[in-house]
Amino acid sequence: MTDTALEKEDGAPAARGGRIALLIEFWSYFRENRGAVMGLAFFVFIVLVAILADVISPHGPTVQYRDALLKPPFWEEGGDVSFLLGTDAVGRDILSRLIHGSRYSLFIGCVVVSLSLMVGVVIGLVAGFFRGGVDTVIMRVMDVILSFPSLLLALVLVAVLGPSLTNAIIAIAIVQQPHYVRLTRAAVLGERPKDYVTAAQVAGVRLPRLMFVTVLPNCMAPLIVQAALSFSTAILDAAALGFLGMGAQPPTPEWGTMLAEAREFILRAWWVVTFPGLAILATVLAINLMGDGMRDALDPKLKRS
Repeated sequence: MTDTALEKEDGAPAARGGRIALLIEFWSYFRENRGAVMGLAFFVFIVLVAILADVISPHGPTVQYRDALLKPPFWEEGGDVSFLLGTDAVGRDILSRLIHGSRYSLFIGCVVVSLSLMVGVVIGLVAGFFRGGVDTVIMRVMDVILSFPSLLLALVLVAVLGPSLTNAIIAIAIVQQPHYVRLTRAAVLGERPKDYVTAAQVAGVRLPRLMFVTVLPNCMAPLIVQAALSFSTAILDAAALGFLGMGAQPPTPEWGTMLAEAREFILRAWWVVTFPGLAILATVLAINLMGDGMRDALDPKLKRS
């Protein structure tokens, strides 16, 4: 058996063992933050609710019960156990709409983070490696985007593209992209002077491989934390656009759209506004707590020796 074959056989288990050790170390630091663990538990709960929405939902999200308009929650006078959290102005079950709305919120967060992360990382790598005029142009464009309030810029983009959930996702991804560009560029500038990069260049490693295989994996820690925090921001911005009528359109059971439809009933039917608002609050808070825990666990400066 050749030396190369032996190295492959010995190297693969060693690499797996190293990854497992890193995961164990990450979890050991992450679990010290009780808020982060609680946020992770609630996030897992929301994911399970979204996956099992068709099974656990007592009613269809758009089914209207004309004999149960603005029915209060079951514990209030006039409530019905068939509608645990009450109904809205056209007789749709609030609980069922919240359950199905979790799918839209998670979908929005996943797509926005994926789009902004992929595009932002590529642009940030280009800016960090090429420098000069390319770097200057890219960073000035990012500065212009960041100079606008994020929600206002997203609102303008959706107004230009047209109100819809798809256009809202595109607009939010564009607004969030500069954060990934700046983080990636800063991480690349910190990694480029290191010996392993110099050794790879001397060995003749081509630029695309140097960027995406050699340097990028060592820049991922801050990007992972930013992705976790951006997930909650995407959900919040999508809910805000839905509330303003520029995101998901009725009868889509998106939480922001549910709030928009319930505005005129705030004083006489508190439940149609309160429960969607609480769903947004709890989900965003859980993801932010989880992101804080990830930042603490991935930042070597915060780790105890």
